[in-house]
Amino acid sequence: MNILVTGAGGFIGHKIAEKLLLQNHDVLGLDNLNSYYDQNLKKWRINQLKNFSNFNFKKVDIENIENLKFVFRDFRPQVIVNEAARAGVRYSIENPDVYFTTNVMGTLNLLKLCKLYHIDKFILASTSSLYAGKEGPFLEDYEVNKPISPYAASKKSAEVLAYTYHFLYGIDVNVLRYFTVYGPAGRPDMSPFRFIKWVLEGTPLTIYGDGSQERDFTYVDDIADGTIKALKPIGYEIINLGSGIPYPLTKMISLIERYTGKKAKLNIEDFQKADMRKTWADNKKAKSFLGWTPEIGIEEGIRKTIKWMIKNWDWVKNIEV
Repeated sequence: MNILVTGAGGFIGHKIAEKLLLQNHDVLGLDNLNSYYDQNLKKWRINQLKNFSNFNFKKVDIENIENLKFVFRDFRPQVIVNEAARAGVRYSIENPDVYFTTNVMGTLNLLKLCKLYHIDKFILASTSSLYAGKEGPFLEDYEVNKPISPYAASKKSAEVLAYTYHFLYGIDVNVLRYFTVYGPAGRPDMSPFRFIKWVLEGTPLTIYGDGSQERDFTYVDDIADGTIKALKPIGYEIINLGSGIPYPLTKMISLIERYTGKKAKLNIEDFQKADMRKTWADNKKAKSFLGWTPEIGIEEGIRKTIKWMIKNWDWVKNIEV
């Protein structure tokens, strides 16, 4: 198939595109390569994808519908995998506007073009941040109308827009709520990347709270596999993609110490109001609808992530976190 992957320079988008290419799909990757975090990391990911003859890349912002029209006209995608988004809970509090122009208006642009070009399949990346205040394990049918960050609010808005286009125009939409994705070439604003880098260079780890907050850490390859399994016709469905096992940050830190052979130094800060105490996916629906179960446990995942960082340390050491 011709598959359009937005956010192809991003952490998850890159891995999805790579797996689609290995399955011999033709993939067009879009990314605006913004400076939210170090562009060298995004360029490294894109360069890995450029090794495939069935991959093309265009620097396009999904907020620009006129540029998107040329992409749709020339490439004629059969499926849209929308991984382009402004991410990060804390940054969204400081800069809420861009979260809505990208996550909401950008999604709307893509949905409008799906209608115009009669594209029947749309996958939307969403977030476990919507479950704030709920008791885990989180079920997809929980009411999530009280987001506690602009990031989560923008993702909820995108989900609702996607449902509207499914209802009005019959577009097959899958909303995938991801849970704390980590792995090689991950986002440097997230704790796995930051903590590993800080331990390797001997910098104290900044922790907001006492480290007892729990996260459903899910390895990026598992997330990509689950996303690709959602390419089949399902109808409008919201589906969690998470390991189903929450671990405290202290567990991750102990694994980093084990596999780096170095002791972490801790710098404790106050817990931040918009952060969640615990994320915990109920992934039964993913198993039922997609036949998906995560395969990489946290120990293997952290080991693989550390191995990648050490291998690429000559340039990764200069990435700001």
